[in-house]
Amino acid sequence: MKPSRIAAIALVVGGGLWIGSGVLGRDQSRQAALTVPAPAAPPLFKVSVIEAKTTSHQRRITLSGRTEADKRVWAVARASGIVLDLKVRRGSVVKAGDVLATLSDEARVSQVLQAKARLEQRKLEAKARLRLIELGSYPSINKSQIEAEMRAAEAGLAQAEAEQKKGEVIAPLSGVVVDVPVEIGQALQVMMAGANVAEIIALDPMLAVVEVAERQLPGVQVGGKAEVRTVTGQTKQGTIRFVSKKASQGTRTYRVDVEVANADSAIPDGVTSEVDLLLAPVPAARVPRSALTFSSQGRLGVRHVGSDGKVAFAPVSVVEDGANQLWLGGLPDNARVIVEGQEFVKEGETVEAVPAKAQG
Repeated sequence: MKPSRIAAIALVVGGGLWIGSGVLGRDQSRQAALTVPAPAAPPLFKVSVIEAKTTSHQRRITLSGRTEADKRVWAVARASGIVLDLKVRRGSVVKAGDVLATLSDEARVSQVLQAKARLEQRKLEAKARLRLIELGSYPSINKSQIEAEMRAAEAGLAQAEAEQKKGEVIAPLSGVVVDVPVEIGQALQVMMAGANVAEIIALDPMLAVVEVAERQLPGVQVGGKAEVRTVTGQTKQGTIRFVSKKASQGTRTYRVDVEVANADSAIPDGVTSEVDLLLAPVPAARVPRSALTFSSQGRLGVRHVGSDGKVAFAPVSVVEDGANQLWLGGLPDNARVIVEGQEFVKEGETVEAVPAKAQG
C-alpha cells in the first residue's frame, strides 16, 4: 500500500475519532446535567410547646375583706333609775342572762309587796265567799266574779315582779363587752327606747366579709368552702353563709359572708383579711400566661400543634387568672400548646414542635 493511501486512511480515522469524541462529550455532559440533585427544601420553623392536660380544677377567687362579729347588740335599761352597781367593763366576757348592772329601786319593791298583800286579801275573801256559796248563804252566780278577782290579783303581782326585774340590766347574748357608756351614779331616763348600758359582740362564729364583682358572682354559692387569712396571722377554713342578691349602689358589688369557727376568740372583729372562695370544679388546663394570643378574627385563644405537625387555633375561656399561670377551658385534651413562636406562625402551617424544656 502506497504511503499516500495510508496517510489518507489515517486522516479519515483520526477525523472520525475527533467527531465521535465531541458527540460523546455532549451526551455525557447532558447526562451529568440530568443527574444534578434538586435543591434541598427549607427547614421547618421551630416552635416551643408544652403538653396541656385537662383536669378537674377547683376555681379560686382571692378577695380582700374584713372580719365582722356575727352578732352585735346593746344591753339596755328597761326602766328609769340611777346606776347603783356596774358589774362589767370593756373586755368582760359575759353569758346570756348575766346581770350587767343594777338600777335604783324607784319604789318597785314596794309595788311587789303591795301586789302580794292584795293577792292574799283576795285569797281570803274568795275562801270565805266560796264557803258561803256551799252553805247557800251567798248567790252561786258570784262564783265567776270571785275567780276573776283572784286572777286579777295574780296578774297584778306578776306585773309588779316584772317591773322589779327591770331594775336589772341583763346580757341578751353571750360574748365580749366592747363598750360601756355609763358610770355608777349616772341617772338613766327611759322614754320610748331603752338606755344603752353595754355593747356586746359575739365572736364565735366570726364572719369574714368580702365584696364580689358581678362578673365573679357565678359559682359563688351558699355552702361553698373558703379559706380565710387574717393580717394577725390566723388561717381558718370557713363556709359561705350568705350571698347578697342586691348589689351595692356605689360599687356594684355583692356582699358575701364566710362563717369561721372562733371558739378561742383568737380572731378579733374588724381585722383585714384575705379570703379565698373555692368554687365548683370545672375542666381546665394550666398554661403560661405568655401562650395567650389572638386569631386573625380577633378571638382570644392559643395556638397548638396537631399530630400532623400543623398549627391550629383553639378559642379558650379564662377559668382562673393567676400571677404567672392561667387555667383555661376549651382546650383539646393533651394539646401541644405553643408557648414560644406562636406569633410567627399561622393556622395550617407545618412546623417543628420542640418541647419547651429542650428549647432553653
